[in-house]
Amino acid sequence: METLALSLFSAMLIICIACRVPITLSLLLGFVIFAIYALRKGYRGKDVAMMAIKGMAGASNILIAFLLIGMLTASWRSAGTIPSIVCYAYGAMDPSWFLVASFLLNCLISFLTGTSFGSVATMGVICMTMGNALGISPVLSGGAILSGVFFGDRCSPVSTSALLVADITGTDIFRNIGGMMRTGAVPFMVALVIYAALNVATAGRAAAGSDLTMLLERNFRIGLVPLVPAALMLLLSLFKVSTRRTMAASMAAALAVAILYEGIPISSIPSLLVFGYSSPDRSLSAVINGGGIISMLNVAAIVAISSSYAGIFQGTGMLDGLRRHIAKAGKRVPSALIITAVSTATSMISCNQTLATMLTHQLCSDLVPDKEKMAISLENSVIVIAPLIPWSIAGSVPLAILGAPTSSLLAAFYLFLLPLWMMISGSPEAKDRKEGRGRSGERED
Repeated sequence: METLALSLFSAMLIICIACRVPITLSLLLGFVIFAIYALRKGYRGKDVAMMAIKGMAGASNILIAFLLIGMLTASWRSAGTIPSIVCYAYGAMDPSWFLVASFLLNCLISFLTGTSFGSVATMGVICMTMGNALGISPVLSGGAILSGVFFGDRCSPVSTSALLVADITGTDIFRNIGGMMRTGAVPFMVALVIYAALNVATAGRAAAGSDLTMLLERNFRIGLVPLVPAALMLLLSLFKVSTRRTMAASMAAALAVAILYEGIPISSIPSLLVFGYSSPDRSLSAVINGGGIISMLNVAAIVAISSSYAGIFQGTGMLDGLRRHIAKAGKRVPSALIITAVSTATSMISCNQTLATMLTHQLCSDLVPDKEKMAISLENSVIVIAPLIPWSIAGSVPLAILGAPTSSLLAAFYLFLLPLWMMISGSPEAKDRKEGRGRSGERED
């Protein structure tokens, strides 16, 4: 019955996506499927409701983070923070190297801050704004930015996903980071080469966009003061202040700059935080408007609904039988291939990175007994596969913040290359067996 419920849900999602049914409605239908499963297993309606509520309660921190991200991006726009960074960086951003620069800049910021959402809301938005002005394809810009923000989300010492993996596997995060750097070196370099090649191929079509800085200077007081919110966010991240407190402090600083330096009326702040920034100059609306709580409502609904699944899975023991089947398959199929397949399935079902990571570990922990190697396997699979699922918040939130098309996922090459390289280079336990046979053969000689 478990396999039937999961298969029915996966088929329903595919059909809904093909028919362009809203993701939130698709997930609600999924909830109905899993609720019916629980009822058929003998649980009462009240029990199912409590399971769902318990699952959603576990996502409360994520929902709060969404609210902060929406308000942060709006406040940075109104304070002139994003316009100032764009103006200062514009001269150095050569269209022929834009994709490479966007990838590397977002790698740096995400590694320092440890958050993909925070990075995409700041440096990502800046790069997207400049890319639009330069005439770079938003598909390619979005893909390069997405690759960059998940570089740090995967291997930063202050990343919540890296901390989660270390916690559920019982490993040391800094030892894990060393392993992630080694196993991610080849995918990183290959992605860099691809973006460089694409830049060469598309540079001739890039527009000059030289009037962007003039428009920004006409509408904002460009200077060092608007950079304070960005500097504060970077400084607090370096001192490992929690992500929520860092975003809150940066937002407060941005609002102060907006009011005292840019001259934004205090009475407009509530509307700004809820509905986002809207430039009075229509010629700037396409590159600077956005943010606000309302921009995060759809993804918040996705999190709330998908998190209810976790409570049902845990309360009913729905995945216990599947775990046994996966363990048996591991005796015949390389674990890297199985973990990648399971990561894809859990990311499709859970629709968020956190739940997908926990489910993948629960289902695949028997495949790789070594805890550190299991941690690296998770980092090279589910952590980067989740953002590639169109309806997963791991990818849909950054794209929503950027205003990039869903097709940008196809240009997030670094995220594709990590699990591919893990499968090509071989699974951890397969290497151990190979090395063991080699040592045994040497002793026999």
